[in-house]
Amino acid sequence: MRRESGWHPGHVGLLFRLAELLIVILPLAGIVIGALKAFRAKKPRAAESQDDGRELPRHHVEVTEPPGRTGSNQAAQWRSLRRVLDEHSRTDNRWLDYELDFAKLLDFPLMTDMRNPLTIGFHKAKLRADFLRPVNAEDLLDDREAAAQYLSAVEEYVTAFNVAEAEAILRRRNDFSLDGQHRIARAQNLLRVASDSAAAPQERQNAYDLACKELDGLVVLPSTTQASIERGISGQIEG
Repeated sequence: MRRESGWHPGHVGLLFRLAELLIVILPLAGIVIGALKAFRAKKPRAAESQDDGRELPRHHVEVTEPPGRTGSNQAAQWRSLRRVLDEHSRTDNRWLDYELDFAKLLDFPLMTDMRNPLTIGFHKAKLRADFLRPVNAEDLLDDREAAAQYLSAVEEYVTAFNVAEAEAILRRRNDFSLDGQHRIARAQNLLRVASDSAAAPQERQNAYDLACKELDGLVVLPSTTQASIERGISGQIEG
């Protein structure tokens, strides 16, 4: 016997219960979906902030011009720029210690050996940093490109000097033959006489000439070093 299709009274009660359940579930689903969207929106921003932190190299000094500069921003930029200028000057003074101290220079002759790639790199980096150094530091506050170039040059200069000096201290005079090392030692002693104001003028001049002969073909004294010794000798002779 075929059963006739139709609504059963129990079906109506079931539909009412389903409707009541949906009324409870739908608001909860909306809350969950909203929370998921908020989480997804925050996650990329958090990742971006972490990536930004990783991109900044260590010991990096930024010289930038932030948008909408205020007095405090300009002051912070100026302090950063001053740090770069001071680091440039400190490295210059470290090199000057070699130029004005022939004894130190001859203890570490690699610092003036232009056959060595590290020495060449240091002197080239110094020339570039000196060339880009502003006459008036304030000019870089309004020139982001020039400030960035100068910062890069100083970083390269400091790094190249540190590498060259470390290598020079490590190797000392060991790259020279035993005879070459003896000649450098004799030249060092002769230059002490040439720089001794208590010695007779002619004695100082003779010592300087002999020192130059000892160093010929081995070490080239920087022009600043030579000029310093020669001024001392000529001043004493003229006096």
